Amino acid sequence: MKAIVYKRYGPPEVLFQEEVEKPVPRENEILVKIKATTVTVADIRARAFSVPPAFWLPARIALGFRQPKKEILGMELAGEVESVGSNVSKFKQGDQVFAASLQGFGAYAEYKCLPEDGPMALKPANITFEEAAAIPIGARTALHFLKKANVGSGQKVLIYGASGSVGSYAVQIAKHFGASVTAVCSTSNLEWVKRLGADSLIDYTVEDFSSTGENYDVIFDTVGKSSFSACMKSLKKDGTYINLTVLLPGIQMIRAKMTKGIKLILGQNVPETSDALVFLKELVEAGELKVAVDRYYGWDEIVEAHRYVEKGHKKGNVVIRGIEREGGTTTP
Repeated sequence: MKAIVYKRYGPPEVLFQEEVEKPVPRENEILVKIKATTVTVADIRARAFSVPPAFWLPARIALGFRQPKKEILGMELAGEVESVGSNVSKFKQGDQVFAASLQGFGAYAEYKCLPEDGPMALKPANITFEEAAAIPIGARTALHFLKKANVGSGQKVLIYGASGSVGSYAVQIAKHFGASVTAVCSTSNLEWVKRLGADSLIDYTVEDFSSTGENYDVIFDTVGKSSFSACMKSLKKDGTYINLTVLLPGIQMIRAKMTKGIKLILGQNVPETSDALVFLKELVEAGELKVAVDRYYGWDEIVEAHRYVEKGHKKGNVVIRGIEREGGTTTP
């Protein structure tokens, strides 16, 4: 089968197409013919090995010290089940599915084997494979942390980085849970985020959200670019602070937890089950969750797609069409 591989860490140009062995599903696995995948920040960091300092050692262990252990990137996919292992009961040949491949990567290929009990579900019936491929990481992450923070009706939630993959889903899911959402993003993304349902907008290039005098029950920093002190100025006593880019609390965080009684939710660990994807599927089919896609690229444009995402200005998600649907770059 065809796959996009990389043999060394480096710029987007280290990616190239190669023929590799087609996988065969084990007794508890499903073989998926991939129709679409995405370029996530995780793919960028793995390819370039540009991880935050706190993640350096675990990332080296997982990805490889001198060269990549897993040569095929891609953490999200949507496709059709081609065959199933002898013990699989949840899926059958011909099912349309979407899934996260997570630490195993491997979605930059024609086929991928996935465990039946992993983060995979039937694709929402009302969207394309390309749109479905853009759900499993960002939306599942947003859902997990908002539920962990017990976001609910009447709460005020601030989403920092609201135009990114996690942020764009967090805005919509927090609204679904009944919260009033303030979205923080750049000037060019304000109207776009407003269409996702944000109640209030703050342009971080013009205004510091901590100077508005507003206080929030939950502050969700999806990109790790707001200062903790600024967040503390705007977080209510006993409020919840979420940051996906910090593994362990520093002294300042511990002090705030002790003196203000805040709840800290840090890190990126999300359960590797299908429950969240089933819930998100239902939201999409009910019209309560929109898939935010910035650009679509063809299989043969993977290097250009990585260059674009690496600039750090994407809105929502960047999708790669499957090998059978090569073509030029398009925007929604």
